[in-house]
Amino acid sequence: MFDFSLLTNWIHELLSSFMPEWLTVTTECVLIGVVLMLVYALLGLFYIYYERKLCAAFQCRLGPNRVGPFGLLQSFADMFKMLIKELISLNHVDKFLFALAPYLVILASMLAFAVLPWGNGLQVIDFNIGIFFLIAVSSIGVLGILLAGWSSNNKYTLIGALRSGAQMVSYELSVGLSVITMVCFAGTMSVGGIVEQQQDMWFIFKGHIPAIIAFIIYLIAGTAETNRGPFDLPEAESELTAGYHTEYSGIHFGFFYLAEYLNLFIVAGVAALLFFGGWAPLHFPGWDTFNHIMDYIPSVIWFIGKAIALSFIIIWFKWTFPRLRIDQMLALEWKYLLPINLVNLVLMVLIIVYGLHL
Repeated sequence: MFDFSLLTNWIHELLSSFMPEWLTVTTECVLIGVVLMLVYALLGLFYIYYERKLCAAFQCRLGPNRVGPFGLLQSFADMFKMLIKELISLNHVDKFLFALAPYLVILASMLAFAVLPWGNGLQVIDFNIGIFFLIAVSSIGVLGILLAGWSSNNKYTLIGALRSGAQMVSYELSVGLSVITMVCFAGTMSVGGIVEQQQDMWFIFKGHIPAIIAFIIYLIAGTAETNRGPFDLPEAESELTAGYHTEYSGIHFGFFYLAEYLNLFIVAGVAALLFFGGWAPLHFPGWDTFNHIMDYIPSVIWFIGKAIALSFIIIWFKWTFPRLRIDQMLALEWKYLLPINLVNLVLMVLIIVYGLHL
């Protein structure tokens, strides 16, 4: 399997050959930032098209099919429309916080992007508290949502923001406990270390029952964290117009729209990392020929393919289940998911202590 660190080291040596060290590092940071933003935008456009087509299939429709072959350019047309729309200036809002909120939402997902293991040797940063950093930066998004709802000075946006705050703070506990369960199993918070430990077999297969329970709870809680159906109460169109971003227009609305889809990819990417080996190919001990064939598939394809496949399940949730009431949504977390998660964490610790995972 190709190691992308060979390519990144070659670029570093090339830049170092005619630049001082400080300029080399600055140039590399700029290049990484540009590539991340490009991938961010392209993934957002892909996910908009992907969900529209899946939604159409679930509802026996065709979906986008006019702009470009098979409707492939519809997302690009929508993006250009969003970019040229006017930013409407409102008099009754807190202008600074109102303008700041969408950038906080985008910042949270961009920082989480930097930790994802895109491929073998293709990770922006890998340090010994990578999972802790990922959980920390992903929590910034709720601040942007709360600010958007409060600064809009509108009763609908405020209700949407309060719902979102209650929902995201609640379900962050289940997401965090599911992640901690797998960190206990891995014995490290390094993203690279977690992937390396799944080279022989993914955690979903060798983590016993606790890994399967943690995966199911993570998917449910991750869906709620991204404010997607059936947990889309913060932006319930039938009662709150558009929820916390009702007053936004143009590119600012586009930031919220884009961040929702990228958060979907991040949730699926973290699930791929913790349960399905990240970029590691599918290997089974003793199946040497099969394992050798799997190694021919590039590591980037493995990671993105797993994330898109897991995203399909989350999208399936949205277009299958009806929207929950606020009391049902919070009861699901506090009465069911959280206690099950705590018991599951203890069960995983017992498996590790008694060496049943070896």
